[in-house]
Amino acid sequence: MPLTKEEVRAKIAEMGISFEVTEHAPVYTIDEMKEIEGMKIEDVCKNLFLRDEKGKRHFLVVLDEAKSADLKAIRGQIGSTRLSFASEERLMANLGLTKGAVTPLGVLNDCAANVELLIDEDLRGRPRLGLHPCDNRETLWLSFADLEKIIAARGNSVKFIKI
Repeated sequence: MPLTKEEVRAKIAEMGISFEVTEHAPVYTIDEMKEIEGMKIEDVCKNLFLRDEKGKRHFLVVLDEAKSADLKAIRGQIGSTRLSFASEERLMANLGLTKGAVTPLGVLNDCAANVELLIDEDLRGRPRLGLHPCDNRETLWLSFADLEKIIAARGNSVKFIKI
């Protein structure tokens, strides 16, 4: 069963990670996040859930909200077959997430650590990132270093890519 936002916050707190919470109406896109009063959109991460051509490998691309992902360029950096967006069924099966709630914190639902994280190099070292806690009605704010701790504790592979 996928974790609730309350369970995500509790797990992160158990790791000794501090964070801030911003509650808001459900959002499904970065453009919708820009409409939230007081939202510091430049700190928000955009997340894309992808699969390879045969559907054997799944990737979560995490990038700055202002950037666009070139799937062909990403494919070249990771040595994959053609990449495409994965279905909502695959998103739920692999990360326990629904459309609009895609987040690297979904690794907390990935018990088998099957999803490979592809993180934009430009996010490395940032003091503040905005991420959904597996629910698109809230944004958690934490450092990149703390996000790395969460991913490492889960065991998912991480590769830094240039976007």
